[in-house]
Amino acid sequence: MLKVELLRYTPDGEKLVAAAARLCYSPVGVSEIEDSLDESKIESFLSILMDLNHESPIEHVTFTFGVEGVSRALTHQLVRHRIASYSQQSQRYVKLDQFQYIIPPAIEKNKIAKALFVKSMEESQHHYDEITNLLFEDLYENYLEEGLSEKEAKLKAEKEAIEDARYIFPNACETKIVFTMNTRSLLNFFRLRTCNRAQWEIRELATAMLKEVKKVYPILFKNAGPKCITGPCPEGKMTCGKIKEVREKFRNI
Repeated sequence: MLKVELLRYTPDGEKLVAAAARLCYSPVGVSEIEDSLDESKIESFLSILMDLNHESPIEHVTFTFGVEGVSRALTHQLVRHRIASYSQQSQRYVKLDQFQYIIPPAIEKNKIAKALFVKSMEESQHHYDEITNLLFEDLYENYLEEGLSEKEAKLKAEKEAIEDARYIFPNACETKIVFTMNTRSLLNFFRLRTCNRAQWEIRELATAMLKEVKKVYPILFKNAGPKCITGPCPEGKMTCGKIKEVREKFRNI
């Protein structure tokens, strides 16, 4: 099951953005600007800033998420968003004695498809275990012959065995990841990944992330979501045709 946790975020982020933006047009220093900003001024100024899409100042605010219960298929899409930092659970160093997997909703609804899917996952685990054991035996003997101690030979053999055996795991394999994005990158991520045309799993992740950041900085993310919530759908003939429903959905997030 998808789990999204907002681990850290820049404190006083909305005040920081307001101060940084006003500095561009002010003869005084940052400290004086910050001292002059009260809550109502911050809200008013940021609301105008976000409506104008003046996004360079919002790069000063960052968010770090911890995500679990997602597939490798999702994280392959996620890391394409390059202005970010990622730390993902390694299949090279972590031996998966019983790997978890994500079942797509369409497969979940079809009994025959689900049975085939689960069987394939179970076979992947079985073959992973078998290949790991076979490789370990070969590598362990080789390292002993090279003069390594039993402990050293075992550690090296185990690591190298799972390093190659992991190739058998499918895209459905569950993974965990921590990543950090600044606000500007997040807005771009939300425009692309909350759209109905985005792949279902990353769309669910993006929507859950948006809910979390809106709790802490609602003004920065007042217009966050797919592009169609603030203008026409940019997808042309590929539009989902549900602009009213989409706008209502993100108005209530």
